[in-house]
Amino acid sequence: MTEVTYHIVEHDGGFAYKVGDVFSETFPSRQEALEAAQAAAAEQQVPGSTEGIRYQDGSGQWHDETASGSDRPVAKVVED
Repeated sequence: MTEVTYHIVEHDGGFAYKVGDVFSETFPSRQEALEAAQAAAAEQQVPGSTEGIRYQDGSGQWHDETASGSDRPVAKVVED
C-alpha cells in the first residue's frame, strides 16, 4: 500500500504543508496549516469509483488499465 506523508513546515513567512517537494499555499499559523493538511490527508483516503484508464507511455505505446476506486494510499500528517 502506498503511503503519503504531509509535513507541516515554515514557508514564505508562514506555514504550509508539504508532500514530497510540493508546498501547499501559505497559512498564517502552524495550526491552520495543520488543519488544512489533516483535511487533505482525510480526503486523500476517500474511496472513489473503479474506472478504466487509457494512457500513452514515453515510447508512444497505449495502455488500458483499471484503476480500483478502493486502492487509496494511507495518508498521515507529521509536524516537523
